[in-house]
Amino acid sequence: MIRQEKISIRTGGRGTTDVTGEIQAMVQKTGVQTGLCHVFLHHTSASLMLCENADPSVRRDLETFMTQLAPDGDPMFEHTAEGPDDMPAHVRSVLTSNHLSIPVSNGRCALGTWQGIYLWEHRHQSHTRSLTVSIQD
Repeated sequence: MIRQEKISIRTGGRGTTDVTGEIQAMVQKTGVQTGLCHVFLHHTSASLMLCENADPSVRRDLETFMTQLAPDGDPMFEHTAEGPDDMPAHVRSVLTSNHLSIPVSNGRCALGTWQGIYLWEHRHQSHTRSLTVSIQD
């Protein structure tokens, strides 16, 4: 059986938002002990990632890397409908991921010791982002 729920997450603008707690709570609420949790992000200018959860400098370094890889306002980009961070946000999203599949063990997402689930906002403005979480036993 698959249980599914849609949640909204408000980001603070470019950077990462830890959603581990929300996802773990959803898994626990279903009562599924062994299965799979799939998280899907409904946007093209943000992404999802499993990342280091103990040292925030890892996420800052990823942001620095992406800033160099897809810089805002680069003249090579034609698509600037929503400003200089518009196309770089789409590039970042395509290079990362809009979904994650995580095993469920003992009623929890079976994350590694130092792993967290993050929504990575690629736009400078804050946005409300929609996630669909599907939990299957």
